[in-house]
Amino acid sequence: MAALRVKTSVEAKNKLSNTLRNWLPILHSSLSDLGEAMAPFVESNPLIEIKSGYEESFEAKIPKKIQYGYVQNSHSQAIEALTVQHKSLYDVLDEQCEAPLFPTPISQAVAHHVCENLDEGGYYEGDDTTFCAANGITIEQFEKIRDRFRHVEPVGVGARDLSESFLFQLEHASISDEAYPLALEMCHNLESLNRYHKESCFSEVMRVIGSFKNPPAIDFLEDSQQVIPDLMIFNDPDEGIEVKLNDQYYPSITIDNDYGIDHSFISQKFKEAKSLVDALEMRKATLYKVGLMIVEYQYDFFLGGAIKPLTLKMLADEFGHNPSTISRAIANKYIACDRGIYAMKEFFTTAIDEDISNAAIKEYVAELVKNESHKKPLSDMKLLDLVQKKFNITMVRRTIAKYRSQANIAGSSERKKLYQLGR
Repeated sequence: MAALRVKTSVEAKNKLSNTLRNWLPILHSSLSDLGEAMAPFVESNPLIEIKSGYEESFEAKIPKKIQYGYVQNSHSQAIEALTVQHKSLYDVLDEQCEAPLFPTPISQAVAHHVCENLDEGGYYEGDDTTFCAANGITIEQFEKIRDRFRHVEPVGVGARDLSESFLFQLEHASISDEAYPLALEMCHNLESLNRYHKESCFSEVMRVIGSFKNPPAIDFLEDSQQVIPDLMIFNDPDEGIEVKLNDQYYPSITIDNDYGIDHSFISQKFKEAKSLVDALEMRKATLYKVGLMIVEYQYDFFLGGAIKPLTLKMLADEFGHNPSTISRAIANKYIACDRGIYAMKEFFTTAIDEDISNAAIKEYVAELVKNESHKKPLSDMKLLDLVQKKFNITMVRRTIAKYRSQANIAGSSERKKLYQLGR
């Protein structure tokens, strides 16, 4: 009897071990690469048949409540687009850096400067001051020319931040005259969208904003056509925030239970096939639990608020795994929600400590600068002092300077000049 218990225990342990061995590469792959990750297990197993989840368009499967944010082409159109000559973002923009939008040498110089200083998402992050000084124009002249990017394709590229990108895109959106003023105001206040939920045109505006590209150059990101979210999170008026796994897009596994040969090899392959199915279900369960935790920690974000501090360690502790395993698990995974499509990693801010994120500090610095005296702007040292008092932490001045720069906030002397020019 004891021998039977040992044998059963060993068999259960081996099954779990095989499942876990299959689970890790399946968990770490993106949804679009899942078939490739499973290929080694399938090729050596005659009992398994896999049907791709790509045989239907993604748009047909995503709930209509959040049917926006993804690349608007159908999957077949996306494949067709990849078979023709593919132009880079800079190729597309370079063709537009001329008349009629940019007819003069200086306007073309500004346009090329903006294009040369875009981040991978399509946002402008260049040095205006140095460029203007070298070309003999004012910041105001520079901004008037850069503002023409609201008419450049893809719309939203060349904006300084998400809010401005959405304002660019709003000009090209299909929206009623009644809803436009509210949409304009909401694009200026993206950090607190939910405060407008009682407005009569709120649903229409959210539908329009949800259709905007985020980031604006998402179509040109590497493998962007294959960005398929694993999770869909949306706010249901009756049931609250819902988390839905995009399991219909998973490849389906069929196991041949009637292979017709009684042999140890077939028995082993049958066990391996079952283990692969179990591993796929473990992936679904794991990512669903990640989605539930993200909603729990970032609940305010899905109601229109800001992302709160959340570290990988907090998630790893909940799962009982190493943070590096969790980091690989959320890599190349995406969430579709009412506010667009986001990489899972965006919900995990880099923490200064357990309670304070760099995002919170950047927001506070931006708030301080917004309300500062135009005659005497705050220096980095003064900003440092206020941040340390506010968050009760110790930092160095260069960290504040880095955060200020990342938020596209000029230094105090440059801001003073801008204030004077704005009079």
